[in-house]
Amino acid sequence: MSLLSVNLGAASRTEYSEIGMTGIDKRPVSAAVEVRAPGPKGVGGSGLVGDRVCDLRHHGGDDQAVYAYAREDLDTWSVELGRPLPCGVFGENLTTVGIDITAALIGERWRVGEHVVLEVTNPRIPCRTFAGWLGEQGWVRTFTDRAVPGAYLRVVEAGMIQSGDPVTVMGRPDHDVTVGLVFRALTTEPGLLPRLLVADTLADEVRQRARRRLPVELPAELPAELPADLDDASG
Repeated sequence: MSLLSVNLGAASRTEYSEIGMTGIDKRPVSAAVEVRAPGPKGVGGSGLVGDRVCDLRHHGGDDQAVYAYAREDLDTWSVELGRPLPCGVFGENLTTVGIDITAALIGERWRVGEHVVLEVTNPRIPCRTFAGWLGEQGWVRTFTDRAVPGAYLRVVEAGMIQSGDPVTVMGRPDHDVTVGLVFRALTTEPGLLPRLLVADTLADEVRQRARRRLPVELPAELPAELPADLDDASG
């Protein structure tokens, strides 16, 4: 298990975000990157120094400090969508190899490299910015139905990471609440929401939804005509 790439993004304009800017265009970097807790949601951005999070209302903060997605899952999507999907194209900070992220338990801890420790917190929920960036009609529903969302992680121990670093699962909590289960509970199977409460390290926002049995409201799909410059997200 290792990091295939570490990906950072700069701010760019988008018509699909309420604030008109996004940091979803993340590209692999070869140098080591500092990872640290960014601060609470609404104030803190990315957990990776040099990575931009634009909409602090919905992204970033300690519970969403780092986003990881598996290269194996990107490869599956690449076949389905019929185009190459480079590392970072889903807006992930870490593209991993050898990790079944959907099956990771909430609260599971990963040691990355020599010093950094990350803790799995919750899955990614698709948004209009994500759909607009990929330029795929019906992407919100397609991504939701597949239920392979990747995982957000909080920073437990700070340090430096870089591509090629090994990833070691340090420990798994004594419950069965996986990233995939949380995603399904929040989106397509709200009857599962009470099961999430046994996971003590759930992100606060997810815990509140589980207590209230309140699933997320998925955004509306994109209009039928997409701008031509969004047809190829790899550019």
